[in-house]
Amino acid sequence: MRTVGVEEELLLVDRESGEPRALSSAVLARAARDTGENSGAEKQADDYREPEEETFERELHGQQLEFATQPRSDMGDLADEVARWRADAARHAGDVGAAVAALATSPLPVSPAVNTGSRFQWMEEQFGLTTQEQLTGGCHVHVSVDSDEEGVAVIDRIRSWLPVLVALSANSPFWQGNDSQYSSYRNRVWGRWPMAGPTEIFGSAERYEEQVAEMTATGVLRDRGMVYFDARLSHRYPTVEIRVSDVCLEATSTVLIATLARGLVETAARDWRAGRPPLPHGVASLRLASWRAARSGLEDTLLDPVTMRPAPSDEVVRGLLDHVRDALEDSADLDLARTTAEDLLKHGNGARVQRELLERTGSLREVVKECVRRTSPM
Repeated sequence: MRTVGVEEELLLVDRESGEPRALSSAVLARAARDTGENSGAEKQADDYREPEEETFERELHGQQLEFATQPRSDMGDLADEVARWRADAARHAGDVGAAVAALATSPLPVSPAVNTGSRFQWMEEQFGLTTQEQLTGGCHVHVSVDSDEEGVAVIDRIRSWLPVLVALSANSPFWQGNDSQYSSYRNRVWGRWPMAGPTEIFGSAERYEEQVAEMTATGVLRDRGMVYFDARLSHRYPTVEIRVSDVCLEATSTVLIATLARGLVETAARDWRAGRPPLPHGVASLRLASWRAARSGLEDTLLDPVTMRPAPSDEVVRGLLDHVRDALEDSADLDLARTTAEDLLKHGNGARVQRELLERTGSLREVVKECVRRTSPM
């Protein structure tokens, strides 16, 4: 059974006003006091931590906090751990007068504060406003693979399905106090990085490594940890890392994304072993599919991953479930995935929830407060 690990980036907000607060160092210090670990100040946000480590990490901005789960085979265990990490984050934030919200962008206006440290300062100097404004929260999923060759074969075969994960996880409709008109505006902000986005078909691990080496040799990137492909090989662990999803408002949605990610990886690996080629869509079409998913989420059409033609979002989501059905049946996750996906189709993703909260309350502050509650229910 393939293992799955999840990283989530949470927003630190004022407990009363809902405004983002640059308190990550203070929260990390409180967490370290409880666990006896160091504060995570020197750890690189681009690296998946050692499996035995149990600590939060600083992210690019002081208004964020990141955690990563252990690699898990059972989705029930993963769900329990995500809930525990969120609860711990809420507790430590509360110790310094803050709260945590699983929001991929801040609904309220914010002046992001880039954290200290050589890596973050290098990024600010290199990329300027792109770095300064990159206060976005993602959900990254690591799925184990048997080899780099299998991993690259997987990356080649999941490319056109990843926008469906964007639509399901979309949780960033607001930007600097305004409605962005997108379901996942984080997706658009993330796309400002010159090294981010979908990839062409590599065909082999050798070609993948050549591409990464070529990119790092340009001097534009500090190292290969800054290769922000939609899906990439981890350079430390035998995993494929899928990086397209917003951090989800509720932990059940996080588990759905992880379940579908594992299903996609397993299905792609089986297709590769059976000699079935990847879908031949070019990067230009994949970018359009990603834009479509970010724009409308589950509220309108998506691009069908097979045909690259518009189709109702519910049909595309159910098409994804059909695509990974065998893998989900073998891991006993099909019922979980179907139930959670249908619930999202019926009640909406995080973007829809946020907009409905604003319509009901008329206040972005109230939106944030309710999202804090949903992030880690008591």
